[in-house]
Amino acid sequence: MTAIDNFQAHGDVSIDLEVEIDRTALTLRQILALDQNSLIKLSRSAGENMDVFIGGAHVGQGEIVVADEAVAVRIADLREED
Repeated sequence: MTAIDNFQAHGDVSIDLEVEIDRTALTLRQILALDQNSLIKLSRSAGENMDVFIGGAHVGQGEIVVADEAVAVRIADLREED
């Protein structure tokens, strides 16, 4: 029995899914200068993999895509439980 099989009975429980595109450091001066429509440059390029977290645990990799005129994440890889 896999980890997924163990959770099937709890399929309607809501769990936070997080996608981390990138991280950057800004000075306080830079943060205070932010306003609506400000751009923050990131080091990753479109199409690169990003980390996917469920309940705070790293579970795999995803890729930013555009689907039906919305930004979405395509799951590229999910880790199996050790």
